[in-house]
Amino acid sequence: MSAILKQTALDWIASNERMIIGLSDKVWEYAEVGLQEFKSSKLLADTLEKHGFEVDRGVAGMPTAFIATYGSGKPVIGVLGEYDALPGLSQKAVPYREPLKVGGAGHGCCHNIYGASGVGGVLAAKAAMQAGKITGTVRFFGTPAEEIGVGKTFMVRDGCFNGVDAVMYHHPGPAYHSSLSDSNAMNSVKFIFHGSSSHAGTTPWQGRSSLDAVELMNVGVNFMREHVIPEARIHYVIKEGGGQPNIVPDKASSWYYVRAPQREIVDEIYNWILEIADGAARMTKTRCEVMFQVGVYNKLPNRTLAELFIRNMKEIGVPAYNEDELEFARRIGEQISPEARITWAYAVPGTRDLPANVCLDSRILEPWGEGKFLGGSTDSADVSWNVPTQKFETGCRIIGAPGHHWMNVAVSGMGIGHKNLIFASRVLAASIIDLVTKPEILEDARKELEKRKGGRIYKSPLPRDLKPPFDQFGSSQRT
Repeated sequence: MSAILKQTALDWIASNERMIIGLSDKVWEYAEVGLQEFKSSKLLADTLEKHGFEVDRGVAGMPTAFIATYGSGKPVIGVLGEYDALPGLSQKAVPYREPLKVGGAGHGCCHNIYGASGVGGVLAAKAAMQAGKITGTVRFFGTPAEEIGVGKTFMVRDGCFNGVDAVMYHHPGPAYHSSLSDSNAMNSVKFIFHGSSSHAGTTPWQGRSSLDAVELMNVGVNFMREHVIPEARIHYVIKEGGGQPNIVPDKASSWYYVRAPQREIVDEIYNWILEIADGAARMTKTRCEVMFQVGVYNKLPNRTLAELFIRNMKEIGVPAYNEDELEFARRIGEQISPEARITWAYAVPGTRDLPANVCLDSRILEPWGEGKFLGGSTDSADVSWNVPTQKFETGCRIIGAPGHHWMNVAVSGMGIGHKNLIFASRVLAASIIDLVTKPEILEDARKELEKRKGGRIYKSPLPRDLKPPFDQFGSSQRT
């Protein structure tokens, strides 16, 4: 029965490839940053609604977040979809640097594919479930602003994932795999120092420099680094430093990310940083305003779901590229240093064994990375503490290409990205069919989650009254 249903889903995708690719290309073209993905989220939500899903828009206080549901009863299988772009990475679908819009945003993490593959997967699963008269619920979560760690954390806090039995998602990446590595927990916070202005040349003693406070705080944090665990990551930017040199700045601000492998360690380091900020304000006789933006947990992987993805990848078979696509990859690969390729061995096992002229990794890897911590953070981690959750990746990125780079924007807007998109939609659809027809897989995934939690209880890092930070990119909420 499962094999027949899967074939029905794969046939549906084959008949609707152009529609799925069109969704990805439109989101690629829109290239909207986090919490401002108005056109992108509407396109995906409208498409799902048109195909018979019930859509709840503007969930968890975010106009660009939505939940689309098909079916009824148990099990409830969730699929995540993202669609936020990154500022400053606008790029045409060409193998050399050429912005589509100078200074504009671009999908440097390929989230245009991520959202569209999820839509393709759930629509195909719906077609198969209808054909086989299979009961169960498929739920697509339109999740904004992953790049700033916002969408899913607010959705988890507000109960959007309650009652879901498993969550899966696809992310374009360096190879065909499903990593079991952990992510860092994180706090995002802005520090705004308020002083008083004065003429810096004639009456500096009458001023109180907020910029001095920012710099003193940064110095304090940098001296603190020696005394926190090596896996911790603390990075910042100065958002505002004053107007011109002859005016003592009365306002200056910095934006910090504080990361560590466990939520408790983040809290410990964060509280120390708060004390440093307070000390900097005291030293400069300024006032410090703390604006907590968001907090996320470390990720809990799920081997049960990872093995399911790999089985379906092997059954479906990875995409084959034509000569134009391979040439596109080669031209980008020529701009990547041998050293950059070597460092990929840290992120993907066996990369250094690939020939130097291979620019796309078409291997299907067994689940790997158990106990390995990667430096980044993601809001999907908060989902993983509440529901068995796992992602898989497909080999869309050119070997050695940095994350959050124009090279990824270029690839995600042309044939290489398109083929990964369709392949991922197939894997998602097949995996949904497995989960709705084989309850033992869901039970194993649930037991694994409880074992990994080890009795620890998830508590949202977000204050109950905290609102989504709509101003992070200089724009306010639009309704």
